Amino acid sequence: MSSPLITLNNGQTIPAIGLGTWQSKPNEVARAVEHALKAGYRHIDCAWAYGNEKEVGEGLRASGVPREEVFITSKLWGTYHRRVEECLDQTLANLGTTYLDLYLVHWPIAMNPNGNHPVMPMLPNGNRDIDASRDIKDTWKDMEAMVKTGKVKSIGASNFSQMTLEKILLTAEIIPAVNQLELHLYNPQLKLLEYLKSKGIVPQAYSPLGSTNSPLFDDETATEIAKKHGLKNTSDVLLGYLLAKNAFVLPKSVTPSRIESNLTGAMEAYNALTPEDIKVLDGVAAGGKQKRFIMPPWGIDLGFDDWPVPTK
Repeated sequence: MSSPLITLNNGQTIPAIGLGTWQSKPNEVARAVEHALKAGYRHIDCAWAYGNEKEVGEGLRASGVPREEVFITSKLWGTYHRRVEECLDQTLANLGTTYLDLYLVHWPIAMNPNGNHPVMPMLPNGNRDIDASRDIKDTWKDMEAMVKTGKVKSIGASNFSQMTLEKILLTAEIIPAVNQLELHLYNPQLKLLEYLKSKGIVPQAYSPLGSTNSPLFDDETATEIAKKHGLKNTSDVLLGYLLAKNAFVLPKSVTPSRIESNLTGAMEAYNALTPEDIKVLDGVAAGGKQKRFIMPPWGIDLGFDDWPVPTK
């Protein structure tokens, strides 16, 4: 079974269901990627900061699926906002490919490239070592330059609010193709999705099933809808719900059976859910279950209504 395709604002198509690789251990992720591709996935989501892109590349080669048939996404990390091409070149070397289909700014936050840690530099007081002098518009210009090199086909954002997107849109020559977000039943970000639609930016869900020990799997509303349509798992509804909203989903798993069921179950739910189901699911978070699982203590305003600036 293959994933439906969604067309980006530059005409490029991307499989709507991909395999996430965040927190996948190096000795597990290669096998997970290999199995996913053999099972029908054609979209793999990576990031420099995940620290496992060499193993992802091993899985890609072991699968036997030609590179040109696989949509590969990776992300620019915060300590490389002033060295965009350097970070990209590391990712390409690790994956063993000459180009990416999509390259994202992982967070709209630059960090000190000369700090005390290459991934997460910290100040003596425990706060993140932010490079406040780096304008996100300049990072985006450097991202646009990567398209011109041919090393990336599309560029996009990740964890950008409307406020942050509007900063780069003031001077952008290339509109972001996607915005990858914490997007799931308990954090549907309905207002932001409407804004993205108005700008031709497609949303991606990097946590469509929540996080570790997620309460989403036991959600009563999603479970009832799954039973109504004869679906095997509540997770099918969680994925199908987002697909119905024209969002990409990137469920992460290293378990072969789960990798397969995420693909088939998402498609079954996508075809089964009705407009009435979607309306009911849209109301779950607003009914008192709004929750984020991923909230790094950046200490600055990211522009998300449900993510206040830390007080310390």
